[in-house]
Amino acid sequence: MGEKFIIVLDQGSSSSRALAFSLDGAVRFKAQRKLEASYPAPGRAEYDAEKLYASLADSLAEVMQKLPPDAEAAAAGIAAQRSTVVFWDKHTGAPLAPALSWQDGRALDLLGKVPFSNTRIHDLTGLYKTPYYSASKIAWALENYPDVKAAAAGKRLLIAPVASYVVWRLSGGKAFITDPSQAQRTLLFNLRRLKWEPKLLAAFGVSGELLPEIKPSVGRLCQVEAGGRRVPLTAMLGDQQAAMLGLGLETPNSAALNYGTGAFMLVNTGRKPLKVRGLLNSFGWQEGKGKKKICYFTESTVNSAGTALEWLRQKFGLFEDISDVDGMCRKSKNRLHCLPAIGGLGAPYWDFTTFTTFAGFSPHSDKYDVVRGVTEGIAYMVADAFDLVKKKGIKIEELKVSGGLSKIDWLLQFQADITGARLVALEESEATAMGAALAAARGLGLAPQWTAKVSRRVFTPAIGEEERQNLLKGWRIFVKDIRRTSRDLRKLSILPHA
Repeated sequence: MGEKFIIVLDQGSSSSRALAFSLDGAVRFKAQRKLEASYPAPGRAEYDAEKLYASLADSLAEVMQKLPPDAEAAAAGIAAQRSTVVFWDKHTGAPLAPALSWQDGRALDLLGKVPFSNTRIHDLTGLYKTPYYSASKIAWALENYPDVKAAAAGKRLLIAPVASYVVWRLSGGKAFITDPSQAQRTLLFNLRRLKWEPKLLAAFGVSGELLPEIKPSVGRLCQVEAGGRRVPLTAMLGDQQAAMLGLGLETPNSAALNYGTGAFMLVNTGRKPLKVRGLLNSFGWQEGKGKKKICYFTESTVNSAGTALEWLRQKFGLFEDISDVDGMCRKSKNRLHCLPAIGGLGAPYWDFTTFTTFAGFSPHSDKYDVVRGVTEGIAYMVADAFDLVKKKGIKIEELKVSGGLSKIDWLLQFQADITGARLVALEESEATAMGAALAAARGLGLAPQWTAKVSRRVFTPAIGEEERQNLLKGWRIFVKDIRRTSRDLRKLSILPHA
């Protein structure tokens, strides 16, 4: 037998990828397929579930073909977007409805009927009552998709996060599983008991029989087929959790910021969750059974980061590629405020009624100012959460940064300015995949010492505390006023409810 490899499946919001890692942590082979969500109506975001699976399966097949003939696929790991949910027939594997994206807010009204306060929901799940988690979308689908409703009545329906569907398909229908980091994102999972919560299942009208078995994030989970080979699946994680592992942030108070479709700041709080009003308590990972090898994170979510910049590119043609953004920000001469609320405001506001809004236009404003305004708006929203964590007594001196937008130097410098923290951009752009590979290797019983390479792109605050606080004060006045104005305008129904 030749060289051993760890096979990783990385399923994100905009692409599906497969990678082969050597046992020294190097990416040796990889393949990628683009994936596009559709937006059929205001507030709706979904994928063709069959195409979603095919994009990952095709990437996997390509990587397996690239392996040397005598190579051994020693283990596999999967990291995936967490709150996108799939509905399928357990006899045929056929999807019964679109896969509803984590960005989908169609079930907002349904949440008002759930007899639990946000405080109670947070106590049970670590999350807040928003339509982006799966529970309300599941309840909506059970009522509004005839095929889903019929399959439930006929005991044929399975419902789970994306990773569970992929693993079910790759295992030939033998493994219907998820891990706590993804189960949590259904809003049906008890964060402390690590089980499906009966009270929430009843509140949303979801039978526990429709949901996957919860297994540890790391361990010998099942067997999957890859390129005609049977490979043990030894890791299953949410994408953000995998990124934290890949960045080496396994000790309490270590922190990371991942700029992707959304922007996610996670702070490791160790074996116990730390409650910060407005932020999430996220499950990290579980290695093996029991509660001794688990960790939690305080997490903030900016719903629209890459999405907001892509909106400027697609809808307004302000630039051709994301690599243009840094240069455009540098050409800006006039600051604009932008609240990029596409898909609603996440932490710490959890507000799905506020409009995306600009303020500060003058006759001198131009497209460069608009791009800069959106870019800085992303950083401001991260800073809102950062400030709350700091007020809890957690001292974060350094943020390790990854994700597609981390190549925008202007964004990173302004993020350092507005938080007062040191930002270190990572040379290793495969943090999510590396984390999944690391976890999969541990699931085999190995103890790899892989670390992401730190580049020389270090950003330190270039402004003083007085200027920082003045900028934050102005930003929060802007946000407060726009939230109130948006509510008033919606009551009049004179602007679209998107």
